[in-house]
Amino acid sequence: MASRGGPMVAGSDGADFEYRQRVAAPHHISLLNKSRLRYCIFFHALLSFVMIAKLTSDILDRLDIFVLEIEELEVPAPLWWEYIWLFSLLTSFIGLTAARGNKVREMQKYMIAIGVFAILPLLYCIVYYFGDVWEYIRLDEKTDIDDTDIFMWRGFPYGLLWYAFCIVAFQIHGFTLFFAYNCIQAWRARSAARKFQ
Repeated sequence: MASRGGPMVAGSDGADFEYRQRVAAPHHISLLNKSRLRYCIFFHALLSFVMIAKLTSDILDRLDIFVLEIEELEVPAPLWWEYIWLFSLLTSFIGLTAARGNKVREMQKYMIAIGVFAILPLLYCIVYYFGDVWEYIRLDEKTDIDDTDIFMWRGFPYGLLWYAFCIVAFQIHGFTLFFAYNCIQAWRARSAARKFQ
């Protein structure tokens, strides 16, 4: 244990510990962004449970299984983009594998997969339900909702529910892409430093 007034190593003023205690910046950035990326993948999985709950009725119909409680909910038939978005959860394994091994190419593949299987279907959803949402937003207070073409489910405008889902999903996927990109930059900086030495 060192003391303030105790003996000092010859040739040192005692401040050289700062250089020995630092973790290289690329390592620190990589660890931080890997951790955050895992959180994003976790939230993606949680959001997938919401989609699975929505698709349960259709899945059970395809398997010819009848559950009265689910049928009474009268869940609208799914569109193709819902299944594609749900498939995007499987691409998370690519991202986790890339993060574990610091693999730049695998992380780039993961980013492309998130763009194709997660973000594009959400953009399609926004375009598809834009008319209903726009009509609902511009609806006059005196107008009865039953007199409009707005599709309602359980008293809520169906398009607006999907827009809420899309807002949350866009945030998760946006942060996922951001943290994946930061990981790639840190890994490249570290490999460039190794080549330089």
